[in-house]
Amino acid sequence: MTTEISRDTPRRIAVLISGSGTNLQALIDACNTPRLPHAQIVLVLSNRKAAYGLTRAATANPPIPTAYLGLPPFLRDNPGATRTDYDLAVAREVLKIRPDVVVLAGWMHIVSEAFLEVMRGVRAVPLSPESGDKGDSADGGEEGELGIARDIPVINIHPALPGQFDGANAMERGFEAFQRGEVDRLGVMVHRVIAEVDRGAPIIVKEVEVHKGEDLKNDYEPRMHRTEWEIIVEATKLVLDEVRPIGD
Repeated sequence: MTTEISRDTPRRIAVLISGSGTNLQALIDACNTPRLPHAQIVLVLSNRKAAYGLTRAATANPPIPTAYLGLPPFLRDNPGATRTDYDLAVAREVLKIRPDVVVLAGWMHIVSEAFLEVMRGVRAVPLSPESGDKGDSADGGEEGELGIARDIPVINIHPALPGQFDGANAMERGFEAFQRGEVDRLGVMVHRVIAEVDRGAPIIVKEVEVHKGEDLKNDYEPRMHRTEWEIIVEATKLVLDEVRPIGD
C-alpha cells in the first residue's frame, strides 16, 4: 500500500536518534528557514527511552511526533524475534509517516540490509507486526503491506573523514591518533548509508581544526559539534533537493 504526497506538503524528514539530540536540534532550528526551506520533521524515533532528543522533539514548536522502539524490549516482547525483525519494525514506523529522507543523527545501531531494502523499495513490510515478514516486493507493497513508490534515501553523520575511522567512538579514536602523530588531519562527513558501516558515498566532507596538546572535551569536541550542526543541515537540504525539489 502506498500513499501519494501532495506537492504543497512540506518535504518530510524522519530522524533516528539515540542520545541528546544536538544534531536533531540543528535540523529543528533550520526547518523552514533558507537553510532548509519547505521542510518538516515528521518523526523522531529513538532506540533509547531516555534519549533527551525525544524531549527536544516533543517541546519543539510545533511539537514533533516521537516514537520509542528499543531492541531489548522488542526481543523480550516478541519471543523468537531476531535483529532483522527489529530492523523491519523500525522500518515500519518510518514508512508510516512517508518521509522523503531518513536522517541518522546519532543513531547508535548499525543499519541492516533489511532496513535498507525497505527504504529502496525492494522489500515491503506488513502493516502490523502480527502479519509476519512479507519478504521481497518490487511493486510498492500489496494490500496489508507498507511499501514505497520511490527510494527513500538514508543519510548518516559520522565524526571522521571518509575511510579514516569507521564505526563507534570515531571522534575519540581520531583525536587520540592525531595526538600520537598517526594522522595529520581530522574531520566529519555526512554520507549515504549502505550495509558497510560508514562506507557509503560522502555527501559533504569537512575538516575540523585540531591542535597538538589540546583537550578533547573542552577544545576539539565543541569544534566538531559545531561543524556537525552545520553540515547535517546542508546535507539534508542537498538530498531533499534531489528527491523533492521545491515546486515538484
